[in-house]
Amino acid sequence: MRHILNLYENINSTARNNSDCPAVILPEEIFFTVSIVGVLENLMVLLAVAKNKSLQSPMYFFICSLAISDMLGSLYKILENVLIMFRNMGYLEPRGSFESTADDVVDSLFILSLLGSICSLSVIAADRYITIFHALQYHSIVTMHRALVVLTVLWAGCTGSGITIVTFSHHVPTVIAFTALFPLMLAFILCLYVHMFLLARSHARRTSSLPKANMRGAITLTVLLGVFIFCWAPFVLHVLLMTFCPADPYCACYMSLFQVNGVLIMCNAVIDPFIYAFRSPELRVAFKKMVICNW
Repeated sequence: MRHILNLYENINSTARNNSDCPAVILPEEIFFTVSIVGVLENLMVLLAVAKNKSLQSPMYFFICSLAISDMLGSLYKILENVLIMFRNMGYLEPRGSFESTADDVVDSLFILSLLGSICSLSVIAADRYITIFHALQYHSIVTMHRALVVLTVLWAGCTGSGITIVTFSHHVPTVIAFTALFPLMLAFILCLYVHMFLLARSHARRTSSLPKANMRGAITLTVLLGVFIFCWAPFVLHVLLMTFCPADPYCACYMSLFQVNGVLIMCNAVIDPFIYAFRSPELRVAFKKMVICNW
């Protein structure tokens, strides 16, 4: 968000003087390289699902939704670097109307990436829950039509919310609402997990075990969720600290890691496709076919 980035660049001088933590500056080449890799990997996921009819199911469509979210996060940094390059070359007027509009569009992609990831992970969690505990009714409950409707509503809501957040990003209530989505999503998935494991324990007492394929999907979701929290939580904390204690020396010390937190976000888009490939034999086979055909 441009508002947050501007705040970061204009940290209160008192906080700087009271903090012994120098800002950690990373080369732009690191951001750009990681972003390019993230875009290419997630594009491979989308192409694999598009080219293989066996993968065109609600579960993989939800995974594609998460892949699109990751790709938007990587595109955000690429476009930001392109804008900076054009400005440095004199093609863009600094602080001009076009640059301001372009900044808003780029910031919207970043917010859309976070919102899309939150909603996609929540949908995947609900899908895993239904798969495990309503296996016989799964195909009648989670149809392709319903999955597409859910994804359409999901992305329409995320797009509208992203534009609203960027438009009103200078208001504290907007920042609070934005950061509140993170713990709300975790609470929703945690509730599903608690219920899931309680039912799994009860189910295990009555039968030998749960289907391995269903449990594999639940474990995959757990890994995806863990990576998401690890990569995005530092940035969410940074937003809260910038809003409520920008002049505090301890807050300023943490905020000196801003660029490190940014790299973590980019890394999320790189790690997720490896998780899909490692946990899904079908997707792994599709990746191998794509690589072999390209060679």
